[in-house]
Amino acid sequence: MSASLIGISGIVLMVMVFLTRMPVSYVMALIGFLGFSFMISVEGGLNLLAKDIYSVFGSYDLTTIPLFILMGQLAFNTGISRRLYDTAYKYLGSTRGGLAIATISACTAFGAVCGSSPATAATMATVGLPEMKRFNYADELAAGVVASGGGLGMIMPPSVVLLVYGVLTQQSIGKLFVAGIVPAFLVTVLFCATILIWCTLKPNQGPRGESFSWKVRLQSIRDLGETISVFLLVMGGLFFGWFTPTEAAAIGVFGVALVSTLRRQMTWPRFVSALYDTLKTSCMVMMLIAGAVVFGKFMAVTRIPFDIAAWIEHLNLSPVLILSMVILVYFIGGCFMDSLALVMLTVPIFYPLVMQLGYDPIWFGIIIVMVTEMGVITPPVGINVYVVYGVALGMKNDIALESIFKGVLPFLLAVIIGIIIVTTFPQAVLFLPNLMY
Repeated sequence: MSASLIGISGIVLMVMVFLTRMPVSYVMALIGFLGFSFMISVEGGLNLLAKDIYSVFGSYDLTTIPLFILMGQLAFNTGISRRLYDTAYKYLGSTRGGLAIATISACTAFGAVCGSSPATAATMATVGLPEMKRFNYADELAAGVVASGGGLGMIMPPSVVLLVYGVLTQQSIGKLFVAGIVPAFLVTVLFCATILIWCTLKPNQGPRGESFSWKVRLQSIRDLGETISVFLLVMGGLFFGWFTPTEAAAIGVFGVALVSTLRRQMTWPRFVSALYDTLKTSCMVMMLIAGAVVFGKFMAVTRIPFDIAAWIEHLNLSPVLILSMVILVYFIGGCFMDSLALVMLTVPIFYPLVMQLGYDPIWFGIIIVMVTEMGVITPPVGINVYVVYGVALGMKNDIALESIFKGVLPFLLAVIIGIIIVTTFPQAVLFLPNLMY
């Protein structure tokens, strides 16, 4: 049996085991170990398993992940997200569809201190859904906005997916973070435009909210002064090279904790809850990385990534067409797999191919995140949709699952437009990283 056939058999077997709902990280590690052992030796497979898992959990670079996750959990548990939403609402709530636009703006702001798409969706669902329901927003618009806006947490730095991509490809995490700023704001603007068009065509689905004086609006910004300062310190420090991503994450955690303590919003139960959620999420991410590394080594010895690259090269297709095929694979995969797991699984396969085509690795990382953002709101595994549905049920808001999926469709189109823009004008992504370095 040839090496390529062994690799393909391993991939097919892995997909079949996925259907049993076994955790993705364990499946990748198991198939990677078995495949490597079959091709090399059992002793080599055991050495690979021990070495790679140790290298993942012993990596200093990976301490960035739990630190940024902790920063987001502290912000969520101490009410920073609600203040962000209230500020956005005071400025935008009085326009038609303004409450939905305020929710999108708050999602972008919270993504800047969170980095997790489901966490952003859950937070905004908790604070945004009741308000939109109170002002008689249609279920499709209200739930679709929250589920789609949660995806902004994947693009807006610090992004967990960008962190993982940087670790897997040995790219600068600081560059990736800075590169994500412009696409995040681009998608935010496209989402807001989508809401305006929606509410212009169907005014009764997004009625106007309460209007506030400029005095109240300015007061709301002043209340966010400390939070904005923390974000500027973290991102500014990365931009100017004052500290590494790990140091930036530690400063962010300290800053959010200090702000929460000074505002007397940090209680012991909230602190424990933030630590527990951080531990749970961090362990999940770490195990995914370990499993992906083991499976990637198996793919390397089968030479499938290199064979795919050689096969596509012989097709004499244009680089743009090849990239379109890769993007299509990510889009289809995102419909069935968790975005983080999809990135872990596919980056070892497609990254060498894309680099061989001459594309910039930082730019490609942003493209991957934007495509996988679509996956968190597409059926049947759109995790953000189920998060919003679960939060709505918990608050006794009767929103049908079909209504949420229907509500995210216009925002899917907006993300596709954003991907086309970023693909056509790569300098929109690379300008800030090139300026930084």
